[in-house]
Amino acid sequence: MNFVVLSSSRGTTLQAVLDALHSGTLHAHCMGLVSDRADRGCVEKAKKAGIPVTIVEKKKGEEREAYDKRVDEAIRAMGDADTLAALGWMFLFSPWFIDTWRNRILNVHPALLPLHPGAHAIEETLEAGDPESGMTIHLIDEGIDTGPIVLQKTCEVKPDDTVETLKERIQALEKELYPKVLEQLHTGELKLPS
Repeated sequence: MNFVVLSSSRGTTLQAVLDALHSGTLHAHCMGLVSDRADRGCVEKAKKAGIPVTIVEKKKGEEREAYDKRVDEAIRAMGDADTLAALGWMFLFSPWFIDTWRNRILNVHPALLPLHPGAHAIEETLEAGDPESGMTIHLIDEGIDTGPIVLQKTCEVKPDDTVETLKERIQALEKELYPKVLEQLHTGELKLPS
């Protein structure tokens, strides 16, 4: 299974994927990373691991679909990707991009979807007083965190949790499970809808 990582973040979960590739627990092939800026932490981590990197900067006022078409070109220039691993990709995809890569864009979200979709999931979990949280690996569709769920894992919300302490526990789950899901796709143990 060939995958391309899309990230515009520090690359916390990406590092776990790179570590799994290095240790041999992940046998899928990472064809490269596409990011929006050269100064992102994910770029540094990918380069250090010897993973090809392409930067596709968003132009001021550029429409989503126009940007997504340039991202798509960058992905295709890396080869024939089976799956896109969205690891902290901070842009909403256009309907065109989602349709082009339907059921092949794997995202990770720091909440137990359908609870708390969107950018403030951890804050909302704490505000709601939820007894547990966790993470969801799901496929991206046209909605905000509404795509089919691939895997969920829970963790306790402690009474004295802050956004940072809860985020740390959720990210530990993401780092543990995202590489495992990629490996299960590689071995065929996990099948995405066609």
